[in-house]
Amino acid sequence: MGPCSQGFRRGWQNPFLGNRLHTMPELPKIEFTEAQLKLRDAAREIAIQHLLPNAGKHDKDGTFNEAAFQAAVDAGMLGVWIPEEYGGSNLGITALSMIVEEFSKADPAFGVAFAVNALGSIPILVGGTPDQKAKYLPRVAAGKAACAFALSEKFAGSDAGGLSVRAEKVDGGYRINGEKKWTTNGSRADIITVFAVTDPTSKSRRISAFICEKTDEGFHIIKEEDKMGIRQVPVSETGYDNVFLPDDRLLGGTPGLGFKHSMMTLDLARPGVAAQAVGTAAGALEYAVTYAARRKQFGQPIISFQMIQSMLADMAMQTEAARWLVYATAALADRGSRDTTRYAAMCKCFATDTAVKVATDAVQVFGGYGFMEDYPIAKFYRDSKILQIYEGTNQVQRMVIARNLIKEAKNFDYLNNFIPTETQRTFGLEHEIANT
Repeated sequence: MGPCSQGFRRGWQNPFLGNRLHTMPELPKIEFTEAQLKLRDAAREIAIQHLLPNAGKHDKDGTFNEAAFQAAVDAGMLGVWIPEEYGGSNLGITALSMIVEEFSKADPAFGVAFAVNALGSIPILVGGTPDQKAKYLPRVAAGKAACAFALSEKFAGSDAGGLSVRAEKVDGGYRINGEKKWTTNGSRADIITVFAVTDPTSKSRRISAFICEKTDEGFHIIKEEDKMGIRQVPVSETGYDNVFLPDDRLLGGTPGLGFKHSMMTLDLARPGVAAQAVGTAAGALEYAVTYAARRKQFGQPIISFQMIQSMLADMAMQTEAARWLVYATAALADRGSRDTTRYAAMCKCFATDTAVKVATDAVQVFGGYGFMEDYPIAKFYRDSKILQIYEGTNQVQRMVIARNLIKEAKNFDYLNNFIPTETQRTFGLEHEIANT
C-alpha cells in the first residue's frame, strides 16, 4: 500500500470541513495464498467423497459424520485459524471461510460442525494467557480436542449480559453452577468455553469466561436438542453442578472480561457462519440449476423458461454478492482491522438472509418434489433457517450495523453544506421555524 493509500486510511482534507478530518473506512484487500487455495480444493474433495453421499443419512439419523471430520483433521484443516507457534498453519479466517463454504455446499450441517471448533477455541486465542494457549491450542490444531462455545441460556439469548450461570470464587479457583442452552457440539466437545457471572453487582465487568473440560466433575449433558435442521451436529443443553475450575482455567487470568472476550470472538467467528450461508446458497443453487436442466414440462427443460431463468439469475447474483462480502470481512479480520465488527455484522446478516432466500427459491424450482424429504433440496431449506438466528440474530446484526453508522455520522457533517435548510414564517410568532 503506497503513501497515498495510507493517507486515505488516515483521512482526507475536505474544503468544507476546514481543519477537520474525514475518516475513510478501510478498504478490504482480498488475496488468496496458494496454501489457502489448496485447502479449499482439499475441502471440495472431502465434500464430494464423504459429505454428498452421506448427508441425507446423517440428517435422518441425527448422527455425526466422523469420517468426514477425520479427513479434515488429516488434511490439517483444524489448525488454519491457529498460529504456527501453537501447531496451526496461521492461514486465518480467510482459510476457515473457504473450507466452511466448500463443506456447506455439500452439507450445511457439517459446515457448522467444523466451524464450531473455531468458535469454541477463538476465545482462548484472543483472550487466553500464554500458558492457556500453549496447553489447549495445539490439541485443537491437531484435531485431538473438539470445542464448544457455551454462552446462551434459556432466558439469555441475544441479551448476553443477562446470564444467570454463576461462578463463585473459592480457594484455588471457582465453582460453576447453572445450565447453558443450545451449546453446539456440546456432547462431542472436549473443551467448552463457558461464560458465567462472577460479579453480579457490576454492569461492565459482570461476566467472566472459563475453560471447562468434559471430564470435569459436575459437567454433564442435560439433553440433546431435537432440531428442524443441521441435525447431524449435536446441540446440547449443558449442566454445571458445582464444577470446580482452578484459577488457571479463568480465561486470561483476570475476572470480568467475559463480555469483551465473547464479542471479540463473535467478530472473528461470524465470517465462518456467513461462509456456511454462502455454501448453503451455492449448494442450493447448484442443485436448482441441475434439476431445472433435466426437469421437462411442456416438452422442454424448465431451465428454458424465462421465469425460471430469472429466479436462477437472482439466486446467482445474491450468492456471489454474499460471497465477496464474506471474504472482504475475512480479509479485514485477518489484518486486525478496526472495521471488522461492522463488516462481520453485515456479512453475517446479508449472507444468511441470502441463504434462506436462495434455498427457498431452490425448493420452488424443484416444485412439488422440493417438498419431499427424499430430494436433497428440502434439507438445504431446513438447514438454512438457523443461520439467521445463531451467533447473533439478524435483528441484532442490523442493530450493530446501525450503531456503527450512528458513530460514523459525524464524518459526514460536511454534506450539510449541500442539503438545503428550509425555514417557515409562522403567523403570529416573531421567530422562524427551521428544519435544522
